[in-house]
This record gives sequence, structure tokens and C-alpha cells, in this order.
Amino acid sequence: MIRTPRLVIAAPSSGSGKTTVATGLMAAFAARGLTVSPHKVGPDYIDPGYHALATGRPGRNLDAYLCGPERVAPLFAHGAAGADLAVVEGVMGLYDGAAGQGELASTAHVAKLLRAPVVLVVDASSQSRSVAALVHGFVSWDPQVRVAGVVLNKVGSDRHEELLREALESTGVPVLGVLRRTKVVRAPSRHLGLVPVAERRAEAVEAVAALARRVREGCDLDALLALARQAPALPGKAWDPAHEAGAVASRAPRIAVAGGEAFTFSYAEHAELLRAAGAEVVGFDPLRDEALPHGTAGLVVGGGFPEVYAPELSENRSLRTQVAAFAGPVAAECAGLLYLARELDGKPMCGVLDARGRMAERLTLGYREAVAVADSALAEAGTRVRGHEFHRTELVPGAGTVPAWGLVRPQRRTEGFVQGQVHASYLHVHWASSPGLAGRFTAACARRQEAGSAA
Repeated sequence: MIRTPRLVIAAPSSGSGKTTVATGLMAAFAARGLTVSPHKVGPDYIDPGYHALATGRPGRNLDAYLCGPERVAPLFAHGAAGADLAVVEGVMGLYDGAAGQGELASTAHVAKLLRAPVVLVVDASSQSRSVAALVHGFVSWDPQVRVAGVVLNKVGSDRHEELLREALESTGVPVLGVLRRTKVVRAPSRHLGLVPVAERRAEAVEAVAALARRVREGCDLDALLALARQAPALPGKAWDPAHEAGAVASRAPRIAVAGGEAFTFSYAEHAELLRAAGAEVVGFDPLRDEALPHGTAGLVVGGGFPEVYAPELSENRSLRTQVAAFAGPVAAECAGLLYLARELDGKPMCGVLDARGRMAERLTLGYREAVAVADSALAEAGTRVRGHEFHRTELVPGAGTVPAWGLVRPQRRTEGFVQGQVHASYLHVHWASSPGLAGRFTAACARRQEAGSAA
């Protein structure tokens, strides 16, 4: 059984203050000495970085589209093991899910799967009595979603607060917090959302501390904790990477995983699955490290913002040369794809792939269903996955390239590259939904390591 006390922090729409309240609550409860497990609904990589800073534990995603509804509670239990409290930040509006698929992957869907009480964060800056109609609508829309409290954000004055509280009395939903308008706490953003923690750690630490103070002063932490403890036990067991990864490599291959400011997008479960499959996982920073870790048998280069750091990445010619000479296996996603290309915005990259990357005018964003087009170190041809695209760059490929994926929904097109032992794509895939990917990749790395030892 899963018994962790838990809250879901939701809102009527994006921009209402979910991240402010969720991150502030995580930090405020952690400051009380509680072990807090942070979670985020959806595929977002950036908010979990702030959650991790607030709690000292990995921020973890709960995505019913990418991983399937059946894995949400087990993944939650895995991440929340040993925690006194779990705080789950929602995505978009409470009832907004995967486009055209009803409630799937919405905050409401995840709240129901976790049987967790929901705290609704309302931007009250331009309303008074109307707040009651808004909250009543969200409470009554789906009786299976328990909206158990409200936090009023951007409240202008004592009188404004009084009017809001009076209006909400008729709904029966308690006000568990009131946050005043302020410009003190600001998190800089760019084309894909907030700037990741890794790029502004000192400022981020101060910002999270300020959020904790705001929430501590404006919210009833005792009432929120009592509400979290009302969440009933869930049946089932925690997700276990050792069980999911399959066969363990007989000889632990060393797999180097890119990190640093330019490559910040990664799900915690990926490294856990690689280790469970027998790999030794080591990090490296393409901005600063002039060589791959000694004995590297495989590379994982995930997502991030290489377009922001293109000059610095290009200047690290020593590492680019070594990556270009590395025969694989390589698994690259989005930023990793661009790093392996010939160039990015005119700056030389590794040149592994015959393609050129550049910034685009439009954002490419959304869930995808895909099928592996060709055998690779990561996936066998015909393997079906669900993924997510999230980028404002585009790639111009050379002639005769073999695609990695055939996208089948929402549109049909091919995407990415398979070249020898290299699998590179814009598609972000949560390996917990397809744990065979980690096992297959680790096995390919082990074969390379054994071949190198034999030579």
C-alpha cells in the first residue's frame, strides 16, 4: 500500500501561481524538518529543478500520457519512498490534458489516480465576488476530483482579501492561504519557460528561500499538512527500476551522461534504469570537460539549451573532436541531437550527423506517438513509444539519412537519425514507459566495452 501524505497544487489556468505556491510549500515544509518529495504533472524538465532545490530530493514527473495511467501511482510511490509529505505541482489548468484526449494527463487525472486532495491556486488580481463562481465551477465540474482548499494569489489589500473571503464562504471551500502582490520574487524566463536552476544556481537558491518565506507567512501550513494526511492509502507497489530494466549486463559498461548548464533536461528514472541494467553512470559537462570520462562505452546526451551556449560548446574543440570520433553507442535527445550536428546557428558542433541546426520562428510543442523506423542501439525497429517535442529550433538534414522515428500521431512524418550506433532525435521519451530502451542501450554499451577490452 502507498500511504504517503500528499497534496496536488492546481490552478484554473497557467500563470496563476502554481509554481510559486508548490515550490514555496516544498521549501517551507522542508525547513520545518519534513522530508518532502517533489513531483510535477506533465513532461516539464525545468520546474522539477526548482523543486529539487527546495527539497534536496530529485524532482520527478508524473505523466499519464508518456508513462501510462497505470504507472502514475507506482512512479509516485518510488519517488516518495521515505518521505513525510509529497507535493505535486500541476500543469496548465486543472482539467487541461493531452489535446483531443479528454482528461488524459491533466492535473485532475493525476489527482484522481493518486486519490490526492487538490489545492486550487487562484489569481485574484482582477476579481472579487466572481471568485466564488470560479471556484464553484472547478469544484463541481468533476465530483471525483476533491478540490479541498484555495490559495488566493496576487491579492491587493486587506479590503480585497476581505471581499474574497466573504465570497468564498458560500462555496464551503476553505481559504488555506493568501499571497499579496509582489515583485520581490522573479524567475527569469526565455522561449521554453523558466531559466533552469543549473544556469542561475545562486539566484535560484535566493528565489526559493524567498518563496518559502512568502508561503510560510501567507499560508496555513498546519492546515495544509493536515489535509495532505487525509489522502487515503493507495493499493499497489512502488515502481522498481531493478525489476523493470530486465537482464543485467555481465560487465558494467561506463555510460557518460551529459550535464552542466547546456544539458539540463533529464528524468531521474533514466539514470536509475541504466544502473539497474548494470551500467556505471558518470556525468560530464560539454561546456567545460575537454575529454570524455576515461573508459566511456556509451553516451547519453539529453535535452537543454545548446542554442544559448552554442559559442561555448563550439569553442570546446577538444571534446567535440573526441565525440566525433566516438563510434557509439549514443542516445541523444533534442539538445543532444543539435550537439551532434555539423553546426548550430553557424557555430561548428561535433559533426557526427550530416545536419545543420538553427533557431526557428515557431515553437514545436506537444505529445507524440512514434514507431522506431530502424534498429538502433536504443530501440528495435517497430518499437512503439510515446514522447514529447519541445523546441524552438529546426534541423536541415543532409541527403540519404535514416530517420529514428516514424511519428504516427498527431501527424505522420519521420524524425531524427539512426547512423551506425547513434540514435538521435528531437523526441523526448520517458524510459520508465519503455524500460527495454535502457536495457537494450546498456547491453550495446557492454558489447562495445567487451570488444574494446578484447582488442
